[in-house]
Amino acid sequence: MMTDPIADMLTRIRNAGQAGHRWADMPISKLKIEVAKLLKESHFAYDYKVLDDGRHGVLRVYLKYHEGQPVIRHIERISTPGRRRYVGSGEIPRVRNGLGMAILSTSSGVLSDRTAREQGVGGELLALVW
Repeated sequence: MMTDPIADMLTRIRNAGQAGHRWADMPISKLKIEVAKLLKESHFAYDYKVLDDGRHGVLRVYLKYHEGQPVIRHIERISTPGRRRYVGSGEIPRVRNGLGMAILSTSSGVLSDRTAREQGVGGELLALVW
């Protein structure tokens, strides 16, 4: 039984990037699809696809590389099931002075730090990526 599926997703992406794989496969959920969509929109991932494996489905995130190095240098889970971390709209961290991205789960959906600041909403700080 997996207690933190988002941490598992981030670990699979981190490990696949360090091993030089073209993609990372993981069990699917709506939240994971939204996180993958954010990674693609922010140009950290090349693409993502939902594949049918005959059971629940698989989410495949295609990784992006620049000069042989993975674009995702660091991906870190912040809020865990044992210790949730919530931030207000004024407390959203700037990751690497705007070069990175914070992923937040808000009342408006899963948003990047920039979008959450523009909309003036806070929420649960899921992860940091740079």
